[in-house]
Amino acid sequence: MLGKLLVRYLKPYWPLLVAVVIFQLAQSIASLYLPALNADIIDDGVAKGDTGVILGLGGIMLLVTLGQIIASILAVYFGAKAAMALGRDLRASVFRRVGEFSEREVARFGAPSLITRTTNDVQQVQMLVLMTCTILVSTPILAIGGVIFALREDLTLSWIMVVAVPVLLVAVGLIIWRMVPQFRKMQSRIDTVNRILREQLTGIRVIRAFVREERERERFAVANDELTDTALRAGRLFALMFPVVILVLNVSSVAVLWFGAFRIEDGDMQIGSLIAFLSYLIQILMAVMMATFLAVLLPRAAVSADRIGEVLDTEPSVVAPATPVTELAPGGEVELREATFAYPGAEAPVLHKVSFTARPGKTTAIIGSTGSGKTTLVNLLPRLFDVTGGAVLVDGVDVRELDPELLWGRIGLIPQKPYLFSGTVASNLRYGNPEATDEQLWAALEIAQARDFVEAMPERLEAPIAQGGTNVSGGQRQRLAIARALVKRPEIYVFDDSFSALDTATDARLRQALAREVGEATMIVIAQRVSTILQADQIVVLEDGAVVGLGTHDELLASSEEYREIVESQLSVEEAA
Repeated sequence: MLGKLLVRYLKPYWPLLVAVVIFQLAQSIASLYLPALNADIIDDGVAKGDTGVILGLGGIMLLVTLGQIIASILAVYFGAKAAMALGRDLRASVFRRVGEFSEREVARFGAPSLITRTTNDVQQVQMLVLMTCTILVSTPILAIGGVIFALREDLTLSWIMVVAVPVLLVAVGLIIWRMVPQFRKMQSRIDTVNRILREQLTGIRVIRAFVREERERERFAVANDELTDTALRAGRLFALMFPVVILVLNVSSVAVLWFGAFRIEDGDMQIGSLIAFLSYLIQILMAVMMATFLAVLLPRAAVSADRIGEVLDTEPSVVAPATPVTELAPGGEVELREATFAYPGAEAPVLHKVSFTARPGKTTAIIGSTGSGKTTLVNLLPRLFDVTGGAVLVDGVDVRELDPELLWGRIGLIPQKPYLFSGTVASNLRYGNPEATDEQLWAALEIAQARDFVEAMPERLEAPIAQGGTNVSGGQRQRLAIARALVKRPEIYVFDDSFSALDTATDARLRQALAREVGEATMIVIAQRVSTILQADQIVVLEDGAVVGLGTHDELLASSEEYREIVESQLSVEEAA
């Protein structure tokens, strides 16, 4: 998967990669050329006392060194550009794919894991590419070139390289082999820490209300300690690598100086050649060390690439049609024909052959006990899920055949848990209609019974809203979510228990305003309170995912035992009548 990702996402940046290769080649050739120049200075200049040779070769060394520095800087610059572009494109691709997921895929991965895959996992792959562009080209050139140049200087001492390089490779290979499973555990435990932290931040009021701070601290501490333990194990192995490399490097250097001194004493080798041989040996071992450093990054990046690829390769269960319907006559009629929905692997469907029609200018209410499938039902309409049997139609067309943009443009959904985005009141209201004027925003707030508290804010429409709307009350959050849908002016309004946080008086005023201002639209209302739906044109009673009652309030009181039980549990006989 790692290779597949790199080929796919680095392909547009091949000019940058070519530049990296060119400058890495220049840097490597300069690095191999410098020890040979140094040997010539020592043997031909210093030994013979020829100042001209020293100055001439020294000047060439300075120029080569300057070229090496420039080539190294440019290689890192272009490599960094390619790596950062890869990270940007990977994050964008993961974000786009997650945006296409239905509720089923999001639930499968979980929000914390998707966040980790978009951030930390992409960063691991990005770091591998950066280090690869920095050292991958130069490493084999320095290693192979160093061997060739070292053999040219002295063949007899080459046995030291034959011993040192395999020892270094075996030692580092064993360390990396032990590190791979630790990296795999680490990414999973990062997911766990993110999940627990997200839960605690979201549920902070519940935690405090039940005085569970200590338990939550312990739960986070356990997850944090597990991550720390895994990271420490990987860190200890990583820390062991460099001492091993330095040990082999120093022992090899001492061996070269020791045995080289005897060869100089016997007249079989020049001092400059010994210095050059030592320099080449150091270059070879450093190249091996850089390769091992890259090898350390590889397993973790491979794990991260697998996790990213898992997201990118997951096909959404809700997909746009190949030849979508792109035009619909104005209307807003919603029809469910024996709509059935079952989660994968479930023993029984959540919804079973649900049929009813919601018409423009009418209010269709859906009521039922907890777990009867009310929210799942309304999620079928905007295709957050697709039916597994039957059909959902808008103006006579199956929603699976409609262009998603056309479908979503016709629906104003106010979810059971209204969510506001960080920004201002105005930016949240304009979410469905960016071109809405301030007058339209105030009109929507008036209908949603939210104008009074927005006017009381010092900044009014520009009043800041925290992420999730946590700086306003639950009722205010619901009314702002309703106003956001009203600004959009859709043909179909879906209220998923959107009045639960409102007091009875505000609820009544809001329903009256809706009937007066957007009465021509199709209204689908899920409610827990019977008082909210008494005047509905049609009430659908759900029980265990099936329709057990359909009609007006009075009709259902007479014909549906399930509805009558719900009414009697909330209202007195006089109120129900």
